[in-house]
Amino acid sequence: RLVIRLFGICSLYFTMANGRPLSTDGRKWRIVCLHLSFLLFLNPAVDGNIRYSIPEEMKKGSVIGNVAQDLGLDVKRLLSGRARIVTGESVEYTKLVTNKGTLVVNERIDREQLCGDLTPCSFSFEVILENPTELHHVTVEITDINDHSPTFKRNDIRFEISESANTGARFSLTSAEDQDVGLNSLREYFLTENGNFVLKQHSNTDGKKYAEMVLQKPLDRETLPSLSLKLIAVDGGNPQRSGTVNINITVLDANDNAPVFNQSVYKAAVMENAALGNFVVTVNAIDADFGSNSLVTYHFSDMDSSLRDVFAIDEKSGVISVKGSIDFEKNKKYEMRIDAKDQGGLTDSCKVIVDVTDVNDNAPMMSVMSFTSPVSEDSPPGTTIGIINVKDIDSAENGQVTCRIEQNSPFKIKSNLRNYYTLLTDAPLDRERVPEYNITVVATDAGLPTLWTKKSFNLKVSDVNDNAPVFARAVNSAIITENNPPGVSILTINAKDPDHSQNARISYILEDASIGGAPVSDYISINAESGVIHAARSYDYEQIKELIFIVRAQDEGSPPLSSNVSVRILIQDQNDNAPQILYPVQTGGSLLAEMVPRSADVGYLVTKVVAVDVDSGQNAWLSYKVHKGTDRALFEVGLHNGEIRTVRQVTDKDAVKQRLTVVVEDNGRPSRSATVIVNVAVADSFPQVLSEFTDLSMHDKEYNDQLTFYLVLALAVVSFLFITCLLLIISVKVYRWRQSRVLYHSNLPVIPYCPPRYSDTLGTGTLPHVYNYEVCKTTDSRKSDMKNVHAMSQSLVSVDGVDAEMPHMSKELSGDFSRMSTLVSQVFPYFCVL
Repeated sequence: RLVIRLFGICSLYFTMANGRPLSTDGRKWRIVCLHLSFLLFLNPAVDGNIRYSIPEEMKKGSVIGNVAQDLGLDVKRLLSGRARIVTGESVEYTKLVTNKGTLVVNERIDREQLCGDLTPCSFSFEVILENPTELHHVTVEITDINDHSPTFKRNDIRFEISESANTGARFSLTSAEDQDVGLNSLREYFLTENGNFVLKQHSNTDGKKYAEMVLQKPLDRETLPSLSLKLIAVDGGNPQRSGTVNINITVLDANDNAPVFNQSVYKAAVMENAALGNFVVTVNAIDADFGSNSLVTYHFSDMDSSLRDVFAIDEKSGVISVKGSIDFEKNKKYEMRIDAKDQGGLTDSCKVIVDVTDVNDNAPMMSVMSFTSPVSEDSPPGTTIGIINVKDIDSAENGQVTCRIEQNSPFKIKSNLRNYYTLLTDAPLDRERVPEYNITVVATDAGLPTLWTKKSFNLKVSDVNDNAPVFARAVNSAIITENNPPGVSILTINAKDPDHSQNARISYILEDASIGGAPVSDYISINAESGVIHAARSYDYEQIKELIFIVRAQDEGSPPLSSNVSVRILIQDQNDNAPQILYPVQTGGSLLAEMVPRSADVGYLVTKVVAVDVDSGQNAWLSYKVHKGTDRALFEVGLHNGEIRTVRQVTDKDAVKQRLTVVVEDNGRPSRSATVIVNVAVADSFPQVLSEFTDLSMHDKEYNDQLTFYLVLALAVVSFLFITCLLLIISVKVYRWRQSRVLYHSNLPVIPYCPPRYSDTLGTGTLPHVYNYEVCKTTDSRKSDMKNVHAMSQSLVSVDGVDAEMPHMSKELSGDFSRMSTLVSQVFPYFCVL
């Protein structure tokens, strides 16, 4: 029994949780066995076994179980017996807390690291006590938790599947691995949805699961050259974990298409005595397959030995070349069949006909059947320009001619009939860009060596009116000074038309418009050919300051094209107006004077000269100055405001009657001016003013007497002319009456003639109608003779004469005027008859 127990203890230490020997070092396990045997011989008491079950990954310090209670020991016994754990391992997963009698986790326990995929997973150790010696066997089982996801060995799975694969074909997929066991291990696979494959799952005898893809629908490389799927592995834990791998499928081409020649019959020509290796013709077959299935090789098919000695074919390129000597006298034509074969054995064939010619010694000949020049630039593409006949007296390929246009131009050449080529326009023409073309047509035969002929055509492009005149500027402006002479040139507008000849001739027309209510032609005229704009009148800046009108440029094409431009002419002011005096008013009759008291201080405002200038700008800036005066030291005038003020204190020595001549001048170049006379009365009362201005009233009386004389003289002349005309009329009437009486008494058959509308009226017989006469007298007919005196301001007084003389003068003037009015009223009706 001791030997059996010894072997059991030794085997326990030789085997640990992974089922492998604890250590391969013989010395180590011998020492352990001897130590245990020694303990057994000292005290062979070995008590019962304890088994615990805990999940993996428990936290350090977690309680596994109460050893003291489970073994029926007292905590004091554990302390006195110096209880300890003996494992023989380098890592101690558990620890005995002797003061509590509990077994706790000492290190992290990973079931997968400890046992791998073995189940159940456990590890054992011994609890040893001394005095007396006791040995207790403890087994701890580790249960699995779902702490690992299924994983694939590779990140992706690649398949190359032929499109000819049969339905039901199976494709094994990489299995996923899950380190967990039991329910936490791999449970099933899923495949993303697609239209070609389904997933089949299987299990091995050891319980491992694997999956296969089964082709459910045939693949088509031309439709879907590749697929991308995902395989998902799911375990049965809670929470559930999964792993994914990409499945990339490349659809391989299947040899399901045979080569096809682009021509069923190839024709070629070769000269006799052609050099060895000389090119004859190239055959070409196309295989719609992909990759190696599209590789085509060319072979002669059942060709005579005589032909094999003459021609050779390149298996890869399909080039047929001369292999032996060719004699035109022996064979004028060779016929052979060529097979095109792909890697899968599918074939196609064609026929090659080779004509043997002597020598290609004749170049093509071109004859112009028709050629049209010029051609209109609005000709649509496809317009026929010329027809060319091309011939080559050689035979076969040497006589086949192709024509082309040598340079890059908007033309093309097309063949509709054999040996006839049509020269056409290939794009719209624009004469403004290219007025003419030199077209070179090259005719080339298909012989070897190639011979060619060139012919040049000069084509002119005729113009059409497709461009409207274009002005150099969108808005034209000019400045002209007022008071210009009519007909002066203001500015010239210019428009250009890229067309030619008559289509480029431009006429300038003034569009109808009104300026200030008058037609624009009253202000402006334009030369229809040169575009020169002239002034139709002299402009006045004070009436109009600018002219805005539209000029139309029109070409002479059919239909005519035109464009408009806006023209603006600014009228510049000129100093052509002199200042106008508004105050004081200058009259021809009464004399007005400004009254200044002798007590006036320095700066006393006498009056203000008010003037305006209808010009503008600096031409209207007015300045005032005293030109001359009775006493220039007494008064001054403001330079810019025209105010007349006293310069010094008025004294008794100053004359009562002061006369100032004020000049108003503008700032123009040259400047213009106006003069006003200002009468100033220096007095404190009106009698003083009247006594000084008496001589002026006498002057007015003399003027009125002269006016009466001239009126009487004019009346006498008019009366004389009236009487003279009246006598002439009476004489004519008497003469006509006498003539009519002589005719009446004669025996001649005279029919009396009465002019129409000359019948007697009111029995007088002298005038055809009754006339009414009116005499009109103006209310101001004596304005120059007499003026009524109105109430005046304090500083403005009338100085026409003393009060005693005024009634006498008025009576005389009134009498003269009454007599003159009576004469006019009597003579005026007869004067109107004349």
